[in-house]
Amino acid sequence: MTAWRGLAFSTLGCPGESVPEVLAHAAVGGCAGVELRCRAGELITPDQSDESARAVGDALRAGGLDPICVASYVQIGSPDAGVPEELERHLQIAAAVGASAVRVFGGDPDDPDVHARAVDRLRGAAAASMETGVAILLETHDAFLDGRSVARVLDAASVPSAGAIWDVLNPWRAGEEPSTTARHLEPWLRHVQIKDAASATDLSPLLAGSGAVPLAEILDLLRASGYREWVSLEWEAAWFPDALPLDAALTAFRRLLDDAA
Repeated sequence: MTAWRGLAFSTLGCPGESVPEVLAHAAVGGCAGVELRCRAGELITPDQSDESARAVGDALRAGGLDPICVASYVQIGSPDAGVPEELERHLQIAAAVGASAVRVFGGDPDDPDVHARAVDRLRGAAAASMETGVAILLETHDAFLDGRSVARVLDAASVPSAGAIWDVLNPWRAGEEPSTTARHLEPWLRHVQIKDAASATDLSPLLAGSGAVPLAEILDLLRASGYREWVSLEWEAAWFPDALPLDAALTAFRRLLDDAA
């Protein structure tokens, strides 16, 4: 039996595809969960009606696939005054589709106020998060590239429904040791995204286990920490159109996780 809750993947790897196509990918990878990229032209969009989002969620669940996270592009540390409204709308979309979490980013790494703003935004969204039953998960990305910086935001905000996503590529390329990332994120960790690449500067997606990211070590750390949530493949086909097909990536991902079980 695996330590984690199940395998998942992001629709970033199959941009613009339909529910039946997404379900077919899930079958190849043995995935029970899916992260839904929230973007124009995708299954879930920021201006979508609740009724439409609910229909997408129902169709996925009918096919045996659980929509586990809405992958927003909300930057909670941005100076944009519309961020609180944008975040609340994504919480509503996630609740409608039946996802338990919304993924958020930090913002501009060069903005000196990004940390304080992110803390305030998490606190300001706490009530909506609790009312919808949807967690807000801050990813290791942009302004908060490593585990230490994500943990600092979450510690300062102290919002029970907030947590962390460990995108394993980003802290590693920032020079943070996986054991250090795991230690900082452990109190907050709710979701893990698996990626592989040739180096910290060449981020073209490689099949999981074939690149330089220490995935076996990371999976060992997750197991040792008692992690019991989703492990998900984020295959960046939307950003790298020459990447191998998602099904090939999912096959390698499943093999990696089976070997680590």
